[in-house]
Amino acid sequence: MGSFQYRGIVSSDWSECLSPNGPFDPITFNYPEVVQDLSDIFKKYTGNVISLDRAVRNIKDLVPQPLGIEQMDAYLDASFRTYTGVPELIRWCLERDIIFMINTTGTQGYFQRAIAKGLIPAVPIVAANPMIQFPRTDDLERYRFEVLEIEDKPKNTAAVMKSVNLAGKKLVVIGDSGGDGPHFQWASQSGAFLIAGMIKPSLINYCRSREVFIDKFFGTVYEPGESRDTQREMAFDFMELAQVILEAFDPRL
Repeated sequence: MGSFQYRGIVSSDWSECLSPNGPFDPITFNYPEVVQDLSDIFKKYTGNVISLDRAVRNIKDLVPQPLGIEQMDAYLDASFRTYTGVPELIRWCLERDIIFMINTTGTQGYFQRAIAKGLIPAVPIVAANPMIQFPRTDDLERYRFEVLEIEDKPKNTAAVMKSVNLAGKKLVVIGDSGGDGPHFQWASQSGAFLIAGMIKPSLINYCRSREVFIDKFFGTVYEPGESRDTQREMAFDFMELAQVILEAFDPRL
């Protein structure tokens, strides 16, 4: 990314954090017969019961073949959504020399097609799972990091920070579930600012058991056993985090 001096980095999860959709929704859209099994796998992963690698292997056993571009596009055309203000917040960061990094268990192919179709701004870094990916030409740099296991999230963020010579105080991490726990734990030790958005009990429990302090709660905070309420989630505008992010990088503002 060159020697340009960036103001800071936002490293964020995506599924059920910036978007109401889950990381495996493109699969269930095209293979509805695996909805229940895939939902069970996702809950076990986000609850830190099974590893991401195990979840991916279980998913591959469920479907006859990986999704193609036409199948991914059909899903995006029918179902793509972000929470209110998310594209605007991403653009706001990029316009102010803040690197916005998507760091997620979602698949590379989802973001390849979403960016190509103009559904989300072309963020410079997408660290995602390669379970679904399509041929790449001019965007190799964007996808140079992968999330094969949840512990890869902090490794990816650390590598980007080192590449642009930024310290932990210039980092904001956003997550929603226990799958973001290791990212939060590492970021807390690095002096970063932690934002929990659309918060699941698994993230609260993970942080509490490891004495990780969350700086900002944003959006719906779910109780154990409570069903997700997408309508309530959509009432929150992520642009409200713009000033929070700016002040995290420069408390004088």
